[in-house]
Amino acid sequence: MIRARAEARMGYIKAMENLSYAVGRLIDTVKASNEYQDYYRVKENVKQYPDLKEEIDIFRQRNFEIQNSADAAFDKIEQLEMEYAAFREHPLVDEFLKVELAFCRLMQGINLRIVDAMDFE
Repeated sequence: MIRARAEARMGYIKAMENLSYAVGRLIDTVKASNEYQDYYRVKENVKQYPDLKEEIDIFRQRNFEIQNSADAAFDKIEQLEMEYAAFREHPLVDEFLKVELAFCRLMQGINLRIVDAMDFE
């Protein structure tokens, strides 16, 4: 009985080590992707302009809140887009939002594949 528990525990530890290794490889692979590399590069450029970064963060927060509210009406999204239209024409803002979206889509795709493969309901 004790030996069986010890073997089960060792099996669990080995499985967790394998999982940890696989997750580490996934992280390394994501960090090596063009999407992440572009996002990281542009994010670092944006940090050089604290006022611009603050405005980007405000826009992103407002956009997130609208899209995740119970009443995510198209007119509210359209109003936000119109309000920030000139701001979004700034080349660095435009580039940041594009690379961030590409990176988010990469992460969403990974998450969807994992959940689908797990038959998670």
